[in-house]
Amino acid sequence: MAATVAVLGPGGVGGLLAGLLARAGRRVVCLAGDDTAGALRKDGITVHSAAHGDFTTPVEADTVLRETPDVVLVTVKQTALASALERVPPALVGPGTVIVPLLNGVEHMDVLRERYPDAHVVGATIRVESTRTAPGVIEHGTPFTALRLACATPEPAALTQLAESLRGAGAEVVVGGDEKAALWDKLAVLAPFALLTTYFGTPVGEVRTTHRQRMLGVIEEVTAVARAAGATVTTDAVVTFFDTVPETMKSSMQRDVEAARATELDAIGGAVLRAAERHGVPVPDTTALVDRLRGHG
Repeated sequence: MAATVAVLGPGGVGGLLAGLLARAGRRVVCLAGDDTAGALRKDGITVHSAAHGDFTTPVEADTVLRETPDVVLVTVKQTALASALERVPPALVGPGTVIVPLLNGVEHMDVLRERYPDAHVVGATIRVESTRTAPGVIEHGTPFTALRLACATPEPAALTQLAESLRGAGAEVVVGGDEKAALWDKLAVLAPFALLTTYFGTPVGEVRTTHRQRMLGVIEEVTAVARAAGATVTTDAVVTFFDTVPETMKSSMQRDVEAARATELDAIGGAVLRAAERHGVPVPDTTALVDRLRGHG
């Protein structure tokens, strides 16, 4: 029988993965508010993607989890995590359930493990640019959907099955490795990208040319913090990312500011500053960006 995958937050990332998994034959239950759940029950999920094709697939949807799933994909933003978790009662999440949070930052792992102490909470990251343009309508803008699932052995069977399903649906999936390294390797790239594009209000192309010295300083600081926290990422690797991604690429934080939505500044920039303080790493340029974006000057 196909594994049941609950997707908490079927937005840009969650909606894309829900659509891919449902098309691959997995039973998918999307958890969302009344309006979104109703739209998904009626029309399913539609994905527009050069990499995965254009398709519509039916999914189940509800406002709260009503049975124990094999996997819970947590794909809400950090700003909505506390309220969203009310849709997943701890009584329905047991030793056989794998929780895969695809959130920005690093501090959500403790929150999930405290709320669901019996579950396998797996440190995970995703590289993708995907946007929900309407309930159940997803625009996937990158030629890749790449996941890293950091899990100590033995690997839970539900996680193995999830990885196989995602690979079969066209995603790149790597399983294994150190959790802290996985999360901080991503944050070391994401934090400079999000902070700089949002601060200057430009896509990455202008950041890497007009504001290059500022960019290099922030990358140097953030990667130093990340390595102190357990990452393997190098400063050169992050600079290469900035120099090779499409010049029109924007961060999700920048898009949130443009749309007057709450941002994940604290989960991204705040997490870097707190780790810098713990590890004694000076980060004056990064602190200045976070303070300005917080509205302190």
